[in-house]
Amino acid sequence: MLVALMAQDKPGALDVRKANRDAHLAYINDTGVVAQAGPLLDNAGEMCGSLVILDVADMDAAQTWADNDPYAKAGLFQSVQLTAWKKVIG
Repeated sequence: MLVALMAQDKPGALDVRKANRDAHLAYINDTGVVAQAGPLLDNAGEMCGSLVILDVADMDAAQTWADNDPYAKAGLFQSVQLTAWKKVIG
């Protein structure tokens, strides 16, 4: 199943994001369940959140992936939402 993970960073947390970015990208690569991903940007073009499309067995697997993301473990996110997603275009 495809699951959209939409996360908003805590205000002023850009340094936390940058400090954990390499570990986050390695986690994406190592887990092999990310179909698409990229940062959300604020009006100044700075990273302020994440959109990750997971291809996982179920919502429990999506939650486990989200909980173990180095960004989450570093306390980067103000909020995280997991929603089942249906690919229509692309």
